[in-house]
Amino acid sequence: MKTIYDIQQFLKKFGTFIYIGDRLAELELMEEEIRELYQSQCMSQEDFQMALLLLRSEIARMRDREKER
Repeated sequence: MKTIYDIQQFLKKFGTFIYIGDRLAELELMEEEIRELYQSQCMSQEDFQMALLLLRSEIARMRDREKER
């Protein structure tokens, strides 16, 4: 996984479509779903770590943007 889009496509394989209209909330929900899939042994540790890294960096970027407003 290299992008947030890759994470979305991975989640879709498990029937998880996330769209609420609030990007930050969507990213946080994706993180929760990724954690659940990893705990259920539905993904490798490498994919889990990469997905978390991508999601956390994007969440931090979104929070920084909110602070600037």
